[in-house]
Amino acid sequence: MFKSSSRSFATVAQKQGVSKSEPNTHFKITLRRSAIALGERKKETLVALGLHRRMQTVYHVHSPEAAGKILKVKELVEVENVPAKAVRSQSEQRKERKASRGYQVQGTKLGRLAWETS
Repeated sequence: MFKSSSRSFATVAQKQGVSKSEPNTHFKITLRRSAIALGERKKETLVALGLHRRMQTVYHVHSPEAAGKILKVKELVEVENVPAKAVRSQSEQRKERKASRGYQVQGTKLGRLAWETS
């Protein structure tokens, strides 16, 4: 009648392994759709979340206020739960998006670069 399988034990072990990782403490909110044709209340909610442009990403700590704002504009945003170590500032996000220059400066005839002098 009751059939024991090793697979059920494997899934339980995997779930326990996940709990050892860092807990999710922040919302990663990305604006996916524009709010141009929507009412002022929706636009004000997006501004309160810090979202001004499509594809812009902001991070908020888990709180009832942030969750309520997200629910007001749930059709427009994509939300992920992330740990604190995954939170990126605006400048860090910009550096991650920036493409490499395609070359690397090795040096000059003078030996050192002007901006390397201390």
